[in-house]
Amino acid sequence: MMSILMPSDSFFAQVNSRATWDIEKLNTAKDVKYLSELEKEVILEINMVRTNPEKYAEIYIKPLLQFYEGLYFRYPGQVPVITAEGKSALLDCVDALNEADPVGILHASKGLTRSSQDLMRDQGRSGKVGHTGGDGSNPFERMKRYGEWKKTAAENVDYGNNSARWIVLSLLIDDGVPGRGHRKNLLNSVFSAIGIAYGPHPYYGHMCVMDMAGEYIEK
Repeated sequence: MMSILMPSDSFFAQVNSRATWDIEKLNTAKDVKYLSELEKEVILEINMVRTNPEKYAEIYIKPLLQFYEGLYFRYPGQVPVITAEGKSALLDCVDALNEADPVGILHASKGLTRSSQDLMRDQGRSGKVGHTGGDGSNPFERMKRYGEWKKTAAENVDYGNNSARWIVLSLLIDDGVPGRGHRKNLLNSVFSAIGIAYGPHPYYGHMCVMDMAGEYIEK
């Protein structure tokens, strides 16, 4: 659920890394009207790591090792972040992505976006964290409000990051989450549909909810 606050994208500004991917193919949400530009970018970023996890680790994750000092993540010009595991979580992520097989791309779902928005708006008011809504609902109940999910479904929530790149990086590294559930969700080959909701959080500043399903039949 919780993820470490990451710095800006400036570290990657000099890397023409997207040449490795077919962005036109992976940018499945580019024409979706109900998503913000950042929400569209999150889907693109997830599709990048899903289709080439090893290259994603090489370009975006391994270079971050230099910024760890014990449990501190010290990025130049940014407030140091105290992590739960230090660089061991990052190294675990690199190993996992190097071993992962490429999987299919995700496409935006309006119903899953609406269920994601429910939690985002709720916690944007309350300041709470986690997967339980203020009405006691769980992710699967919220998804059923707007359609029917098939095969399997899951929810990721990131707090504190305000760019698509760092939202996805933080969930992949999954610092302090023993089962690495967020990372597993992002790499799950069964998923094909995704909803994204990004907005303000009164304590962490920003939050991003992503609901995913193997299939999703809209109401």
